[in-house]
Amino acid sequence: MRAAVAVAGVLTTLVAAACSSSPGTTQSSGPRGELTVLSLGPVTTWDPQRLSTPQDIAFAGRTFLRTLTAFPPGRDATAQRHVVGDLATDAGSPDSTLKVWRFTLRKGISWQDGSPITCEDVRYGIARSFAQPFASEGLTYPLAYLDLPRKADGSTTFTGPSDASGQAAFDKAVSCSGSTITFRLAAPMADFSEALAMPVFAPMKKSADKGKAGTYAVFSSGPYLLKEPWDSSAGGTFVRNAKWDKASDPIRKALPDSIHYVQGTESQTAVQAVINNQSENTAAVTLDSAPPAMQQHVLSDPGLRARSVNPSSQFVDYLAPNVERGVMKNPDVRTALALATNRDSYVAALGGASAASAAYSLIGPTLPGHRSDDPLGAGSAGDAAAARTALQKSGLTLPVTVRVAYRSTPTADKAMAALSNGWQDAGFSVKLQPIAKNYFETISAPAQLAKTDVFWANWAPAWPSASTVIPPLFDSRLNLTGSGTGRDFGGFTDAKVNATITHIQSLPSLDDQAPAWADLDASLARRAVFVALAQHKSLYVAGSAVTRFGANEALGGFVDLAAIGVG
Repeated sequence: MRAAVAVAGVLTTLVAAACSSSPGTTQSSGPRGELTVLSLGPVTTWDPQRLSTPQDIAFAGRTFLRTLTAFPPGRDATAQRHVVGDLATDAGSPDSTLKVWRFTLRKGISWQDGSPITCEDVRYGIARSFAQPFASEGLTYPLAYLDLPRKADGSTTFTGPSDASGQAAFDKAVSCSGSTITFRLAAPMADFSEALAMPVFAPMKKSADKGKAGTYAVFSSGPYLLKEPWDSSAGGTFVRNAKWDKASDPIRKALPDSIHYVQGTESQTAVQAVINNQSENTAAVTLDSAPPAMQQHVLSDPGLRARSVNPSSQFVDYLAPNVERGVMKNPDVRTALALATNRDSYVAALGGASAASAAYSLIGPTLPGHRSDDPLGAGSAGDAAAARTALQKSGLTLPVTVRVAYRSTPTADKAMAALSNGWQDAGFSVKLQPIAKNYFETISAPAQLAKTDVFWANWAPAWPSASTVIPPLFDSRLNLTGSGTGRDFGGFTDAKVNATITHIQSLPSLDDQAPAWADLDASLARRAVFVALAQHKSLYVAGSAVTRFGANEALGGFVDLAAIGVG
């Protein structure tokens, strides 16, 4: 979902399961064999300043794309989300204001041509994110966070490496002194070192920059390089980068000799091929989650279960009531909707326990600040009687008509119908509004607030911090403009909430911020500003020759290729 990785927050999604090895396979101790990865795709780009899809970011970051910081692999799910130095020696040093951060590059880091990766390469990579097409296609965190002069519309006066007029301002915001790079931010940011793990902050060698023509160009800083030009319909093969120094890389084990990326494979076909475990598919993994219809087959077979992982994807489905106008402006009506929401039926329609779990918080279970309790006390099945009482308290005549917009798919149609039953039992008359195309664009248009009472939506964090969840969705300063609601689909605005967000972001450590985010999340849920529905899960399968197969919560819950091997 592209909106999940915009200025307001990305992408990303996290896993509950740690890495695990397939029973009966050898633990590879050195490079061996070719790993095949199967994906539907399509990969839209491999350019670091244009990458925005979490799955592609996860693949690139473990194979050919290094950043100043990264999230480590391993079996410990808690350790996975603690960012460490990658190209940098450590996770950086902030000053007391949290607005100035310094990082020192490691020794021995090089490009695929053997030339050293320099501080100026990092600066150049970040600078190109302000130019086109990168500024409109890629992540926009540098624009959001760096201390640069801004125009009235929020854009900066710096427009990329060729912009001489804005260069001085950029040089102040991102500066080099030998192997040390210093960032000056517009506001305090305790998790800036986590943001730097995103590819938009990756280095780019100026002489290797192919600009607009470099959509699939790969100039590697990691253990693998692209053997031949990428085939946008079929994929490509990544082979060992002889200039990569293992001693300089604390993240990537690079155990397979090569990685064959097969693009264009439907998830059902990919899962079945790996389940069959024949020929090259004994050393294959799926990058897309198995369809719900196949998940129970995999998990009910001990042999297949041992070759699978079933992590949280960190995408949370939720409802955003229209608090600006209509019946949902009444807090008792919103409370009634929340109390009547039957999450059990919703999860069942999505595919059951292997596909999702009931959620009460927008802060996922593997993020600091997550809470598992229902602030309203209705529980996962909902409480129709309590909901009806709240609805009667609203002063409106029952049944209360409520119009609910959602992104229509066959599965979503069933899930929303299941929710409707519970709402109707509580005294609502539900009119579903399925939207099949351009869903998020449609519901964020200003005119939609007059047509809809409740909006279905989903979200995932860009990295393991609630700062990439709550502000993007409920800080009206980021969202509400004359051209639309941004991601604040319900038109929620509260100066006190905005002030609380600013205060939390200024707290000196992530440990201080986590309980504050949890409290704010709970208070918004009690006000029924949002109604969390379900936490999505994924299921990936590997062939019998694959070792160290696992997923990583800090990579969005995708397969982690950093330590994977072929036995």
